[in-house]
Amino acid sequence: MIVRRSLFTPARRYRLASALALFALGAVALDASAQRAPPSAANYPITDQQRNTARQVASAGVPLSELVPNAPDSYTIKRGDTLWQISTVFLRTPWKWPELWGMNLEEIRNPHLIYPGQVLFLEKVGGRARLRVADAAGGGPVVGSDNRLSPRARSEGLGLGPIAAIPLHLIQPFLNEAVIFNTNELDQAPRIVASQEGRVMLGRGDTAYVRGELGDQRDWRMFRTAKALYDPSSFELLGYEAPYVGTIEYTRPASTDGIEPVPATFVVTSVRMEAGVGDRLSPVPPRDFSNYVPHAPTQPISGQIASLYGDSLSAGQNQIVALNKGSADGMERGHVLALMRDGRRITDSTDGLRTRIKLPNERHGTLFVFRVFDRMSYALVMSVEQPVSVGDRFSQP
Repeated sequence: MIVRRSLFTPARRYRLASALALFALGAVALDASAQRAPPSAANYPITDQQRNTARQVASAGVPLSELVPNAPDSYTIKRGDTLWQISTVFLRTPWKWPELWGMNLEEIRNPHLIYPGQVLFLEKVGGRARLRVADAAGGGPVVGSDNRLSPRARSEGLGLGPIAAIPLHLIQPFLNEAVIFNTNELDQAPRIVASQEGRVMLGRGDTAYVRGELGDQRDWRMFRTAKALYDPSSFELLGYEAPYVGTIEYTRPASTDGIEPVPATFVVTSVRMEAGVGDRLSPVPPRDFSNYVPHAPTQPISGQIASLYGDSLSAGQNQIVALNKGSADGMERGHVLALMRDGRRITDSTDGLRTRIKLPNERHGTLFVFRVFDRMSYALVMSVEQPVSVGDRFSQP
């Protein structure tokens, strides 16, 4: 069904603009249900500052100098696209897509109805560029009586989810799995002490027995022994990272049998690796509905890759790395960072003195910060030219 733009009163236009700012800012829910149906806009918190920014770019667009050479006049959205990927088609700096899409505050009927099959039209006016959206079946934007372009929007129920801001499927598993603890608190956390029938390893549906302080928490995560993470330069202890094992559900409280303690009963609900005696438990955090707004740091920030998530010796595109900067250093969720290769140290064989020199650091990729802790952060490698190693540097783009 094709839904045409209708007229609104000024008050309704204001409320609609506020809701549509969510799209311009790339608000996306990190809940698996978001892949099945457009979630409620009530789940998307947005600050006054973000709303004001959206309104400013709504009237401005981006300078033509920020477009890539030979940017196409139109682009048809495909299934699996993200706003970041689409923006690489048009922009030199894809994390600035909220500015390119800002004009949709007054044009898109619903911020979550940007679907595969719709067509983006690049409009260049007065040295600025904006995108217009139309349904492919509609044959392009509709010209209204005021000679302004108006889009046609698909209705809900097309069976295709709306496009996301970033590749959520790459980071969604890590929102509960990748955790940096400030202290080695898992040493004192509840622990699996035995399994049903004395099994060495546990899988989904198996029963485990747990000792420790549990409170009334029902759902827990399982972790293996934590490892310490150190700053690559100062060797200062930054935190502890524990390999994620899976999830487990509290089903029966602890008790006593005479003078002997009886541990609590749990059932394993999911596993990333086989669970076992000695694994530690940490509560599943509240579900996090977050708006990921790609943006460059407002203040200079620099640091190094402290570790690579997993057991790899190097990381590539779409892999996760830990940074040696966190909220205490001004790092924010959504920060876009330039990935730098540390310049090699060589001997100058041309000056007769064989002077030791260091080559300049060279940019070779882009990072997107998606989880921030006190002193460390996790980032997704969005693009990279060479393998990423511990000690590689980052800075504002």
